[in-house]
Amino acid sequence: MAFVNGLLFGLTLMVMIGPVFFTILQTSLEKGFGKSILVAIGVSLGDVVMILLTYFGLSQVIGFEENKELIGYIGAVILAVFGIVNILRSNKKFVPKADDAPIVGFYRFIFKGLAINAISPFVPVFWIGTMSLATIEYGYQGYDLFIFFLTILIVVFSTDVLKGYLAARLSKLINERIMRILSITVGVILILFAIRMATYSW
Repeated sequence: MAFVNGLLFGLTLMVMIGPVFFTILQTSLEKGFGKSILVAIGVSLGDVVMILLTYFGLSQVIGFEENKELIGYIGAVILAVFGIVNILRSNKKFVPKADDAPIVGFYRFIFKGLAINAISPFVPVFWIGTMSLATIEYGYQGYDLFIFFLTILIVVFSTDVLKGYLAARLSKLINERIMRILSITVGVILILFAIRMATYSW
């Protein structure tokens, strides 16, 4: 049952469209499928860290409720910076990368995924809620709890990789003008997420 519930939670996360989705999409189109996988790895590492922190009492350890406003504002600023950078880089010449292109900046792309996932206060809220549900409502402990969260992580990572793959396949159909529009769109969306985050925190 832990596997089934984990699968359902993973599929729920799969259909949620947020900053991570657009970051993986853009990375795959601009830098190639391989680098979008690195971003997905970074996102998953961020999720693992957050799950461990929630398991060991994130809300009590860092006083999340008391610091929620500050965390939200900091995350909003960083997310807005990501958005502005995307808009400013929209005039950059678009040259689709081949799938077999060498992966340069290995850690940079992992960190990018880790950062875009970590700056949102909605992430700890989600994992705290999920941990509470799993331990209190479902009564999972030990092995069942491990299977539950492992299933979620595998589903989310697999779908992130799939998104990157599909975007890479579409890159052959995308020209410089479309990529410029996409970069601006992604930038605006990230800024909107930042505004929503700041409003939520306020």
